[in-house]
Amino acid sequence: MKRRSKTSQWHRRHVGDPWVKQAQQAGYRSRAAYKLLEIHQSERLIKRGQAVVDLGAAPGGWSQVAAEVLRGEGVVVGVDLLPVDPLPGVAFVQGDFCEDEVRARVLAATERSHVDVVLSDMAPDLTGVRSTDQVRSIALAEQVLAFARCALNPQGVLLMKVFQGEGFDGLFADFKASFSRVKTKKPVASRDRSRETYLLGGGLRT
Repeated sequence: MKRRSKTSQWHRRHVGDPWVKQAQQAGYRSRAAYKLLEIHQSERLIKRGQAVVDLGAAPGGWSQVAAEVLRGEGVVVGVDLLPVDPLPGVAFVQGDFCEDEVRARVLAATERSHVDVVLSDMAPDLTGVRSTDQVRSIALAEQVLAFARCALNPQGVLLMKVFQGEGFDGLFADFKASFSRVKTKKPVASRDRSRETYLLGGGLRT
């Protein structure tokens, strides 16, 4: 009997995913929009007038939600290595957010010296080797945290995706050392099988 490939199995789950269908009907670019909506609704994460940076923005679902919340009162800047199709109320910067030049372009796009909210729903390119993918995910999360430390104002907020596994405890310790208020969130829209969780930090420690 011919075995189904992992790609075909993922495609079947994706097509049948009720969050995917709901996102398509609502006009959101990704099912991940509902993760941010849920966290925002419970935490009042984004407020009008704020400057929001969405790291790893493609295809734009989280930037889309942030712009909807701001309703033109504030600014959203999405950052990604890939080009992203334009969205109303969102400026996109293409490049590696770890580079000083790209970070400068991001802040220039906000027209502020520091921002209020940093978002990241990023995951690394997967190899299929769990141990390697976990190392990459922790390294990426550490880069997001480093960006937030530089870019956020003292009362700023960081929401980022991380994966449970090796290296998580050390990352979580760094996260708690960076913020005075820390929560973990697991949105309903996260797939049950996923090891992803979201770290929410506020009140940047100097």
